[in-house]
Amino acid sequence: MQALTSFLWTLAAVSALSLSFAQAEETSSSLPPLIPRKLLFGNPVKAAAKLSHDGTKLAYLAPDANNVLNVWVRDLKSEGVDKQFTNDTKRGIRQFIWPFDNASILYIQDKDGDEDWHLYQTTLATRATKELTPFDGVKVELLDADPRKPNEILIQMNKRDPTLFDVYLLNLQTGQLELDTQNPGGVVGWAADHNLQVRASQSLAADGSTVIRVRNQVDSPWRDWLTIAPTEIGEMQGFTADNQSLYVMTSLDGNTSRLFKIDIESGKRTLIAEDPNYDLGSLILHPTTYALEAVGVEREKDEWIVLDPELKADFQFLSDRFQGAFTLVSRDLANQNWIVVAQSDQRPGHYYLYRRPTKSLDFLFSTQPDLERYQLSPMEPISFQARDGMTLHGYLTLPSGVEPRNLPTVLLVHGGPWARDSWGLQPMVQWLANRGYAVLQVNFRGSTGYGKTYLNAGNREWANKMHDDLLDAKAWMTGKGVANPEKVAIVGGSYGGYATLVGLTFTPDAFCCGIDIVGPSNLITLLQTLPPYWKPLQVIMNIRVGNLETEEEFLKSRSPLFKVDQIKKPLLIGQGANDPRVKQSESDQIVRAMRQKQIPVEYLLFPDEGHGFARPENRLKFYAAAEAFLAKYLGGRAEPASADENWETLKR
Repeated sequence: MQALTSFLWTLAAVSALSLSFAQAEETSSSLPPLIPRKLLFGNPVKAAAKLSHDGTKLAYLAPDANNVLNVWVRDLKSEGVDKQFTNDTKRGIRQFIWPFDNASILYIQDKDGDEDWHLYQTTLATRATKELTPFDGVKVELLDADPRKPNEILIQMNKRDPTLFDVYLLNLQTGQLELDTQNPGGVVGWAADHNLQVRASQSLAADGSTVIRVRNQVDSPWRDWLTIAPTEIGEMQGFTADNQSLYVMTSLDGNTSRLFKIDIESGKRTLIAEDPNYDLGSLILHPTTYALEAVGVEREKDEWIVLDPELKADFQFLSDRFQGAFTLVSRDLANQNWIVVAQSDQRPGHYYLYRRPTKSLDFLFSTQPDLERYQLSPMEPISFQARDGMTLHGYLTLPSGVEPRNLPTVLLVHGGPWARDSWGLQPMVQWLANRGYAVLQVNFRGSTGYGKTYLNAGNREWANKMHDDLLDAKAWMTGKGVANPEKVAIVGGSYGGYATLVGLTFTPDAFCCGIDIVGPSNLITLLQTLPPYWKPLQVIMNIRVGNLETEEEFLKSRSPLFKVDQIKKPLLIGQGANDPRVKQSESDQIVRAMRQKQIPVEYLLFPDEGHGFARPENRLKFYAAAEAFLAKYLGGRAEPASADENWETLKR
């Protein structure tokens, strides 16, 4: 029977392939020209611009002669050429900062995707690089710095205990590390005041409550200060300018996460900003006075709540100039020069230098100028009713040049799952739309950004109501006549990869094919192999996913691995061998189970990647394979793979 099923599947695939080529031929003349994959998944030409704190230099990421992202620096006071200052040779730099000494660049790098980040410093005068945290198996994270102490920086590392992060004071001149604050156990976040004194911590209690503790001075005892129930959203955001209060983002006494100022001594709460429908996001503080200036809020698009009257004219000018969303990404200490990015769903990011005194904009660069020659598709916010009446939000992107009727469709599922899809230019979305697919992204229950009710509706609903939301999204699309119900694929990474596996196992007739990128297949083994520094977060997993110690059968019932015999439709899996979050074993075991039952599966294993594909060489290989896979089973267009995109050696 298994051999017959395999044969029938192969026969059906051949028939579908013939039909897909016919459909592609019929629609290809109406679609805009194919966008080369390298423009969507290769390295940007330039990205991530940051001003030095004295405003004299601009640093950004750009490929070197070997196509590896490194930090380049431009002197804004001279007409000299931009110079490469770092020399990473493989994975490329993705995160860097200017320390307050203005004389060096700090960046982090891991090894082949293992996420054990190490901190490096490159001195501008000599271009010499030294590793500041040369500890194997240790993860470093930047915590805080202050312009009044330009040679010092606070970092956190799990050096003493792999499950806990302690705070260290790092001297950037000497490289000396000093233990500043030891984690007493369970602390998942720290906050320093504006004198670089660690005076607040955030922990998780046994019941999942968030406990914020404070101390009046560094030599004062810690005391419980604020407890936030596990059904609430709550996170400290740092100290006020006078160091006497904390900013806390929480849903207490409401549904959405609002910004409060809470006095350290009295506990008095003052509501600073709120949105009735959306959680608030990042804060903007003045770089030297630390006065609160603005709060971000991601509605259908990114927006700002401006609190400082002196900045209202600046934000209004930028909003009018860009006719849409923009992000303030960097500025000098004088707060006179800003780096802003004009966001768009149909154009690469445009970086500008904004000079506040004259309200003038100097264009710096487009992240991918060659992409601007191609027609991109608009991303439209959508909402619809789930089967239980809950309103769900998301985005729909339609291919340009064809009638939006009966289209092959990709349901693109975000990771997290405690995250959300956002408006803007997304390479995967534009790639799929350009190939002729409608792209539907739904912020299913359990997604963040819409308040605690929306978030908590996903608790213990993996492979249940969270998946029902995806099925309801498909039904909404087909009901509108936009999607061909027989030609809907499910694609996603991390949780989205899990959702893909759920789609093909729990509802084997719902989707015509699936692509799983680093998705877990067994919730039991997923929870057993989480990184050690996630141990304090285990209580949250117990609440939102299921309890590993007491609910093994429940977790098994929500795991695709144990339903592989239900799979009827083609599946492509991509996995990084060094993934610390979703281990290679998660993909290995479902591939092994499928092959034992003679169920076909395509499996690509990347030996030098982790949780996703950081290297452009690997991204291009994977998406070339994915494009051919979708063209075969969904019927869209495909760009032939180049010699550099050959993925045959990655097959397992």
